[in-house]
Amino acid sequence: MHYRSSIATIALALVLVMAIVEADAFDQSKYPDLRGQWQRIGAPRWDLQDRTYQNAPLTPEYRAIYEANLKDQQRGGQGTDPTFTCLSPGMPRIMNVYDPMEIVVTPDTTHMLIEHIHDSRRIHTDGRPWPAEVEPSFRGYSIGTWEDTDGDGRFDTLVAETRHMKGPRSYDSTGLPLHEDNKTVIKERIYLDKSNPDFLVNEITVIDNALTRPWTVVKKYRRDRPPFPVWREAICAENNNHVVISQENYMVSADGHLMPTRKDQPPPDLRYFKDTRR
Repeated sequence: MHYRSSIATIALALVLVMAIVEADAFDQSKYPDLRGQWQRIGAPRWDLQDRTYQNAPLTPEYRAIYEANLKDQQRGGQGTDPTFTCLSPGMPRIMNVYDPMEIVVTPDTTHMLIEHIHDSRRIHTDGRPWPAEVEPSFRGYSIGTWEDTDGDGRFDTLVAETRHMKGPRSYDSTGLPLHEDNKTVIKERIYLDKSNPDFLVNEITVIDNALTRPWTVVKKYRRDRPPFPVWREAICAENNNHVVISQENYMVSADGHLMPTRKDQPPPDLRYFKDTRR
């Protein structure tokens, strides 16, 4: 009995030692202070400097898709923006940060927590290789590394790459499209502004077959520092009055009836319903 007790004591001691070693290995002071609540700066459009989006290097095929999308939106449709039914925006649109963002750095993962339509992300920083097989998701699969770019002994930049996304996805609510083959690769450099640590910069480079070349856009975020941040619950499906039937978008009116979203829109096919009106 004493022998077994000694083994149990030694095992417990080893577990505690390993926990202490792991805790010591992760020195929070070597990472940038990203605590607080981060808010998007500017409108959630992909190219803030050119509201006509002519800077997007789209191929002729996808330029035509984009223009047709804009015409559909002008007529009251949704174009190629898939999120009106509460579908996840996916990457890179997640980084438009429609709801406040919290960033949590751990030894193996940097978490970006955003309430809006399942926008939270995991960026794995544990040195793992790319898996042989990954089930595609809207947010994709992200692997990153922390870098010390100025040689001061502290990490200052998170370099991340995201692959294995699924669609449909668009860059923003204008319907700026990504290729339907979903072979998008996204590279990010995320760091605090050196002149003001309450500003976060994300250099986002998108490599996509809808583009003629890699396209880099810089997103910026502002940190709010209230004593106790308030994190509101965001449930997109609550009170969403959009209804898609046979790829047509309709709306539910305030009195609960189906209504068109554009002039002369045909009604849905009601072949499986009996007319009970008398």
